[in-house]
Amino acid sequence: MQDIPTKAQILQWIADNPGLSAKRDIAKAFNIKGAARIDLKRILRELEDEGAVTKKARTYRDPDTLPPVTLLTALPPDAQGDIFLAPMEWQGAAEEAPRILFIPKKGDPALGAGDRVLARLAKVDLDDYQYEARLIRRLGSNPTKVLGIFRRNAEGGRIVPIDKGADKDWLVGRDDTLDARDGELVEAEQHGLKRMGLPRARIVQRLGDPMGPKAVSLIAIHQHGIPDRFPDQVIAEAEAAKPAPMDGREDLRDLPLVTIDPSDARDHDDAVFAEADTDAHNPGGHIVWVAIADVAHYVRPGSALDREARKRGNSTYFPDRVVPMLPDVLSGDLCSLHEGVDRPCLAVRLKLDAEGNKISHRFVRGMMRSAASLTYEEVQQAHDGHPSPRTAPLIPRIIAPLYAAYQAATKARHLRQPLDLDLPERKIVLSDEGKVLSVAFRERFDAHRLIEEFMILANVAAAEELTRLKRPLLFRVHEEPSPEKLDALREVAEASGFTLAKGQVLKTAHLNRLLAQAQGTEFDELMNITTLRSMTQAYYHPENFGHFGLSLRSYAHFTSPIRRYADLIVHRALIAGHNWGKDGLSPQDIEALDETAKLISDAERRSMTAERDTNDRYLAAYLSDRVGSEFTGRISGVQRFGLFVKLDETGADGLIPIREVGREFFHYDDQTQTLMGADTGLTLGIGQKVTVRLSEAIPVTGGLTLELISLDGAPLPRSPRAGKKGRFSPRKPGASAARDAKLKRKVIRKRR
Repeated sequence: MQDIPTKAQILQWIADNPGLSAKRDIAKAFNIKGAARIDLKRILRELEDEGAVTKKARTYRDPDTLPPVTLLTALPPDAQGDIFLAPMEWQGAAEEAPRILFIPKKGDPALGAGDRVLARLAKVDLDDYQYEARLIRRLGSNPTKVLGIFRRNAEGGRIVPIDKGADKDWLVGRDDTLDARDGELVEAEQHGLKRMGLPRARIVQRLGDPMGPKAVSLIAIHQHGIPDRFPDQVIAEAEAAKPAPMDGREDLRDLPLVTIDPSDARDHDDAVFAEADTDAHNPGGHIVWVAIADVAHYVRPGSALDREARKRGNSTYFPDRVVPMLPDVLSGDLCSLHEGVDRPCLAVRLKLDAEGNKISHRFVRGMMRSAASLTYEEVQQAHDGHPSPRTAPLIPRIIAPLYAAYQAATKARHLRQPLDLDLPERKIVLSDEGKVLSVAFRERFDAHRLIEEFMILANVAAAEELTRLKRPLLFRVHEEPSPEKLDALREVAEASGFTLAKGQVLKTAHLNRLLAQAQGTEFDELMNITTLRSMTQAYYHPENFGHFGLSLRSYAHFTSPIRRYADLIVHRALIAGHNWGKDGLSPQDIEALDETAKLISDAERRSMTAERDTNDRYLAAYLSDRVGSEFTGRISGVQRFGLFVKLDETGADGLIPIREVGREFFHYDDQTQTLMGADTGLTLGIGQKVTVRLSEAIPVTGGLTLELISLDGAPLPRSPRAGKKGRFSPRKPGASAARDAKLKRKVIRKRR
């Protein structure tokens, strides 16, 4: 029987050999083999439970000492100009971590407060400090940040965080205030490390009025709990990433794949190429390639990058900034399909027949090189006969074949009949200072629709491929409207003079026929808005319940892994299903699919709410100088307490309180979504044209209060019971309720 070392012997050996502290190193040192390793494992676990050692990355060490190589944060220079470093993690019994002096070598970069470094430590026996550090690699700066209201005092000031979850103020020294005024919204970063008392910070940006335009998105980020700071370990992992090698990949670099994105896009995660199919068995057919950035190569299951991406769920987009799912070194560089640069990808080759039906697909893990980074506008102009010197050479080989394949795909789309809503999207244009310059409609070109159609085809192929391989994945699910919402839609349709048939299985084609009836009429926007509101919200789920809106039996998100975690899960599933590497879907990923689906579905809703709130605040700030002005719009919602109106010019939503509607009592009908005046019979419903006066705009809440001036171009009728000054005179007790009911029925019949 082998002799097992005592706990004291093991602790002494770990102290003497800090660089060799893995279990196998300990076993080798004491010549422990075979079954005796079980006893060693038991002793190490007991030492860990007793706090005598701490385990990290399969190594054991004394918790009161630092490992020979560790991550450190630079502190501000002391009075003598020396730089001391603080460990990013300290679990020792002593309250203060050991002091570490930075010993620079010739050629080492200068370190500033907050810089993170990987350094090799040497223990020294001095009163002033306990370790000396030699730089291995500078990792960059990633100090903790805080957003709050600055309160000035004699010592400098304090920052009161706006985050509801924050329970501590931050101290700011006299030299770190950046001359911020009392009550100003500021962004600050941690300044030095302190174990006791309030944390210290230095102001890095003055954002002015807390209700000012530049603060709007920052407030939404904090209000909705959107993570906007990457932990140090995540940044370190991202910065350590290297370009992917060619090993095991299919070489796609000769394919002239191009990216087509908005003009202000910073990352490019999808590229396309199309050509005529030369297969004699597929006359008039097309080959479409869709290549997507291989994010799975860089974001491995269980890594710090992976955990953070899963927590964020998706990137969140505001008019003035983006909160990305991945650090910029990945999203804006290594994972972005930049022009003329080799980039790893997952690609699908789609074979379409002459009518645009997908007849086959093939997935590959490859290496591509983008032939061009194009914008929607320049691609459309080139196709319309107005090419630039940059796009003219691309027309015969790239642009024309893309549009030819798209024209075929639209034939199949028309037969499939996805829901065809026509809701114009508005874009908020900001100045460099964050002030709203204009609110304009986003132009939509066939170039937009082309990319959307090819992305849908690729997403369908991914879902079908993983179903064929019997691999777990996250489907994008969109269920049909509930019976209650469908009945409400039918009521509005019938009140507007249109028909939505009953007694049959609902299909998107039925809704499209309803929208076609309304097209070009005064109820066009009403029916589009009401149809959208009748829809359920799409979500992610491991089970396939189909996608009602797209009229697809099987659908998954594959095309945007830089900004959506669901796509990364699908990529990993494809990698595992095709045995393309060890970075595929892990057993832990599979076990947590249900939880992940809920987590990222909730994150998506959180982002949508934050984006909507931010737009509302920007629009309220934009309109705050026009209080008292008149605007046209349409009623977009009806409630007992008033009317919601969407303004034509900006798309902003405002409220007309019931007290501002008219000088009479209004009956509310929740089935027809109408308000009807008891005296005049005035009936107000969704979609009606109105002229309103802006009476209040509150940027802090994004609220707009409106006053109703006219309805469908006519002034409001005067109540017979209004006083001399238009005041409402209450009805005398005992007035006939039957009269109101009769009038109500008469008005509804008239509307029908």
